[in-house]
Amino acid sequence: MQDTGLQNADPISLLAWHVAMGVDEAIEDDCIDRFTAPAAAQAQPHPAATATPSAISGAAPSAPAPFVQMQAGTGPRRVEARPVQPIDGAGQLAAENIVAACKTLDELEAALNAFDGGLLKRSAKNTVFADGTRGAPLMIVGEAPGADEDRLGKPFVGASGQLLDKMLAAAGMSRERDVYISNVVPWRPLGNRTPDQAVITMCLPFIRKHIELAAPKAVLMLGGVSAKALLGTEDGITRLRGRWRELDIGGQKIAALPAYHPAYLLRQPHLKGFAWRDLLAVKRKLQSS
Repeated sequence: MQDTGLQNADPISLLAWHVAMGVDEAIEDDCIDRFTAPAAAQAQPHPAATATPSAISGAAPSAPAPFVQMQAGTGPRRVEARPVQPIDGAGQLAAENIVAACKTLDELEAALNAFDGGLLKRSAKNTVFADGTRGAPLMIVGEAPGADEDRLGKPFVGASGQLLDKMLAAAGMSRERDVYISNVVPWRPLGNRTPDQAVITMCLPFIRKHIELAAPKAVLMLGGVSAKALLGTEDGITRLRGRWRELDIGGQKIAALPAYHPAYLLRQPHLKGFAWRDLLAVKRKLQSS
């Protein structure tokens, strides 16, 4: 060992030097696995620690102080590792296999509730399946739940949902009578951010099966996420809106119209006129079918 000049120093000086060098704990000569070692039934004090001044000076010993024992189980405890849960969820292939066995909307809802949606689902309060009237001629498909939808477990119940209800009422429609509503993504993304492509791809089999089982006469796709996912295109909503398309789902040909999302209309109220035209186009399509 390198000579530090402290080998022969007095204990107080040596202790001060160790503290100055950053020593904050004493290590024993032998390694001890404190996670597996059984708790000592009784801690044995060091003989030097029990020597009293009277014993050293030769005076009559006084009554020994009571010894405080450590309770068993107060030492370090082993933390059992939990199974790692996937962040991205079960994936598209698992979703496709699950929905293939669903024959009713109730079965689809149960399958969605049991599906591993990864961190997206674990961070949400509720699975938002649908609202409105099953069997309605019009199905509205939005993007993903917001904070109010996540809290109540229903789509379009927040500020954008209130605007949607007013628009439907102005066109003589309502979700209680002739509209069925759902979303491409059934769980709220953290921070209300736009769902990423991996999430959309995983959830797409569920919403396609949802449309197939609901069997509407027309689908109104609200927002770019909904329109691009169902139409399989990269075009933005500004280019897509107002132009009728056709969805081929489960052997059915269903008329589909992209339109602005109500949340976007709340930020861009000057575009409400376009949304009104699209809603009237949907009404005419339903009347002619």
